[in-house]
Amino acid sequence: MNTIKICTENKPLMIAHQGCSGLELGNTNAAFIAAGNRSYFGIETDVHRTIDGKYILFHDKTTTRLAIDDLEIEKSTFDTLRKLTLLNKYSGEKDRADLVLPSLSEYLSICQHYEKTAVLDMGISNSLDLDEICEIIEQEKCLDNVLFLSGDFKRLIHLRDKYPNLPLQFLTNSKLPENWLNMLKEYKLDLDMCHKGLTKEILDLCHENGIKVNVWTVDDKDRAEELAALGVDMITTNILE
Repeated sequence: MNTIKICTENKPLMIAHQGCSGLELGNTNAAFIAAGNRSYFGIETDVHRTIDGKYILFHDKTTTRLAIDDLEIEKSTFDTLRKLTLLNKYSGEKDRADLVLPSLSEYLSICQHYEKTAVLDMGISNSLDLDEICEIIEQEKCLDNVLFLSGDFKRLIHLRDKYPNLPLQFLTNSKLPENWLNMLKEYKLDLDMCHKGLTKEILDLCHENGIKVNVWTVDDKDRAEELAALGVDMITTNILE
């Protein structure tokens, strides 16, 4: 099994959603390395803060879907979460050493090693400490190669105040909030939108105002090629390349 290649004259930058999660269990080092070994521009992941103040990568709020034990990520310790047996949805194997919840530092190290942009979804969790996360990124010397996503304007504004030139994307579903264009322009934010809600009018309006557009999560080859023809700047995907 391998990724599905899209064919287009003007190929957007491709972002591996939770790593190459169409091949390996998402948000694991295995998925990140699989993406690192391919042509992706960036590797996306979701960040959580454990109850003992450490950072771990996982998509859901609980481990119900992908582990034998049912734990709430942000009410569990880092060490407890690291010991979890993750269920490999592709082969049924349960004892692969690389199928563990990665630390933020491990992920950044992989992105750096494979020269990929670290695409960090800040989510809407109240427990995240943006300054602390940025400090870890600076310690790993990855600040020049990171892209932040968030659906929380306050978080993006905080990051913009801290880093005037850092690439930031406002994450939204199929519906844009009121005054969205003015907010993006004022704080120099790009748009990360569910592909189902994107129209040519929205895309053109963004480009007219110097705003890049990333679409998520696109796994259908025909749809990706359609979006590429429209002129999107980035496509976030589990399996396309």
